[in-house]
Amino acid sequence: MQRRSFLAASLALAAAPAAAQAIRLPAGLDPENTLVIELKDGPVIIRLRPDLAPRHVERIKQLTRQGFYDGIVFHRVIEGFMAQTGDPQGTGMGGSQLPNLAAEFSREPFVRGVLGMARAQNPNSANSQFFIMFAEGAFLNGQYTVFGNVVSGMEAVDKIKRGNAAANGTVTQPDRMVRVRVAADIR
Repeated sequence: MQRRSFLAASLALAAAPAAAQAIRLPAGLDPENTLVIELKDGPVIIRLRPDLAPRHVERIKQLTRQGFYDGIVFHRVIEGFMAQTGDPQGTGMGGSQLPNLAAEFSREPFVRGVLGMARAQNPNSANSQFFIMFAEGAFLNGQYTVFGNVVSGMEAVDKIKRGNAAANGTVTQPDRMVRVRVAADIR
């Protein structure tokens, strides 16, 4: 019986992707409110902020658990500003089939590593798209919903392929989120 358990555990470990085996969460993070985004250059660990935006955090976790974000491109990436993703069409015009979310604006500043929800002109139009800040963007404060921040792996975010500045950051042959998971679901 012990041998069978060992064999099953060994097979499960061998079947797990190498990146998943290497992921170690920093101490003090709640796995249920931690997102792991696997990029080509390594994992990015995100602390989700339900204290700031509970409905947006729930949406991100719901879509993550459905596999919605796996393989989605960074369609708009602007040097010195941010990398935007979450559109299944890869154009910046799409979203999930779920209804849009009402804004959950806070006083949390948009600084390097903060994740914010993208939206249309209507403040209550966030759906599935989000962005990761490369640098401070005070002009976004109080205008967009903050729902998390990078706690590990910002060096991988910094390597996301940049877009064409003349085309508002549109990226040709963009990088992708390889896989996105809620840390509590990683076995």
